[in-house]
Amino acid sequence: MTEISAGAARLETFGVGVLRWRWPIIALTLLFVVFMAAGGQYIKISNDSRIFFSEDNPQLIAFEALEATYTEANTVLIAVAPKPDTQSTSIFTNDALAAVSELTELGWLLPFSTRVDSLTNYSHTWADEDELIVEDLVPVTGELSIQDLARVEDIALNEIQLVNRLVAADGGTTAVLVNFVLPDESGEAVTEISDQVKDIVAAARLAHPELNYYVTGSIITSRAFGDATFDDLATLGPIIIGVILVVMALLLRSITGTIATLLVVLFAAITAMGFAGWTGMILSSGNVGAPTIIMTVAIAHSVHIISTIMLGMRTGLAKREAILESLRVNFFPVFLTTITTAIGFLSMNFSDAPPFHNLGNLVALGIVAAMIFALTFVPALVYILPFRVRPRRTGQAEFFDSLGAFVVRRRTPLLFGMTAIIIGLAAGVPQVELNDNWTKYFDDRYEFRRDTDYIINNLTGVEAFEFSLPAGGEGAINDPEYLARVDEFAEWYRGQPKITHVSAFSDIMKRLNMNMHGDDPAYYRIPEEHDLAAQYLLLYELSLPFGRDLNDQIDVAKSATRMTVVGRDMSAKEQRASADAANQWLKDNMPAEMVTEATGLTMMFAYISKRNIEGMLKGTVIAMAIISLILIVALKSIPIGLLSLVPNFVP
Repeated sequence: MTEISAGAARLETFGVGVLRWRWPIIALTLLFVVFMAAGGQYIKISNDSRIFFSEDNPQLIAFEALEATYTEANTVLIAVAPKPDTQSTSIFTNDALAAVSELTELGWLLPFSTRVDSLTNYSHTWADEDELIVEDLVPVTGELSIQDLARVEDIALNEIQLVNRLVAADGGTTAVLVNFVLPDESGEAVTEISDQVKDIVAAARLAHPELNYYVTGSIITSRAFGDATFDDLATLGPIIIGVILVVMALLLRSITGTIATLLVVLFAAITAMGFAGWTGMILSSGNVGAPTIIMTVAIAHSVHIISTIMLGMRTGLAKREAILESLRVNFFPVFLTTITTAIGFLSMNFSDAPPFHNLGNLVALGIVAAMIFALTFVPALVYILPFRVRPRRTGQAEFFDSLGAFVVRRRTPLLFGMTAIIIGLAAGVPQVELNDNWTKYFDDRYEFRRDTDYIINNLTGVEAFEFSLPAGGEGAINDPEYLARVDEFAEWYRGQPKITHVSAFSDIMKRLNMNMHGDDPAYYRIPEEHDLAAQYLLLYELSLPFGRDLNDQIDVAKSATRMTVVGRDMSAKEQRASADAANQWLKDNMPAEMVTEATGLTMMFAYISKRNIEGMLKGTVIAMAIISLILIVALKSIPIGLLSLVPNFVP
């Protein structure tokens, strides 16, 4: 017996076994799917944006070190602005300031909140002879006079720590910024915080109908990712099922065939998602599309099996013989396609983002499950259910027969034509940029996107670059030379493109120096002596109210300070360029002990696409090498095996 006939005999035996044990196969399949579906109750969906970063991601490590030194950066920013149809276009009115004051007080009541900054509670400093006065910019004493409102406006719009951060330069928008320290399991905390923020904003709209409110921040971003995940699960699944039903009904024109195909893709998706639940896998917006991908890819297996059965029955074979012939013809191609496709998706494990690892693993599992169902459950179901096809009339040509004849007949022009098209399209590959903007991950359906766009256009940016600037020793942040260097770096960054705000410790010290010299603007500069600067800082810290300390800007040992740079509407490419320029400036202009690199959530996202692409390219090369070897061995031909890679590379 030849090798081919031996293989055919084994496939014949397999097919006969499937039909003989059709009822047990269907029963076991249904039991297995029910068991896997039960795992769905344990699926965990995370709305933590940091889930996209692996534990050894250098940007994540740097950011966590920054948060450990200072405070965590988990924020909610609530912007307030007069409605366009109101008389006033300024937020420096009693009504607007009252609304801001109320939001400030409510911000302290939010779960896990540790700090609230706003225009009304800004720690304004001034001198009363030799005494330093630290008080809220807007006192809670009822309505302010026109003169008091003008004074508050003048101070706010000339305060470098407020403009383009908590108040717009034109005075048309202000904001309340709340910071949180989240527990280790932050998912429920994010939901709880965002829900309560929604409630207090809704109440504020009722209390002050003449004002508009806009909400953004890292907490709201995380919630938006979670909401988008649920939306995808709720909308894409039914859509793809509907498309499958329509397409299969039109192509197969068989109720049994359509039902069998639909069940296979559903079973495959359920198997993968059930596995995610049973194994404690965490789903996020980065991998929630797995069921959709599985159903899209897995449909081909069943179509091959069923269409070949229909073809056999049209040529006069009985249903049993047509099923056996379909298994004989399709077993090897379906198996080979499944293995190579699964390897391709498994290559996503080379990505730097853990959600993409899960995405690749789930899709690979779903595709393998679909193959098993297509080779066992589908033949068994078709054999049991009524399955009739319309016999093909003599001389009637199938569409794909005609297509095949056309390709053979026009092979030369098709070869050169397609080659030219491929080369032309490939010429655009070098133009691809590793560039994105995380706010544009969401469309205008999401209130988060609309609110963030307003804040970017009317108040401040949402891209923050963080720098921890070492001073060289304990208490060294009071060294005038160090403060001058920090101030020089801050002024350089203020002149960079798309930078809206820079918060530096040197600004505080310059203001304190001015205050301690009778508020003389000529003394708005760095203190001249270390001891004097230390005295000013101590006096200032002792005067600050609860929750307004400087722990977010200076470390405990007073050996380093934090500088925050805010950019507006910057793409990932622009963010990387800005950070690289800053890193280089520090190397060129600062002593070695002050050289550091930009970090922050913004930098993490700015580099994630670049790191993912680099990892995926490595994975793709390895996957294609493995697939090449499999095809060469399976097809027993090096030329044909290599040629079969073209349809994989070209798309």
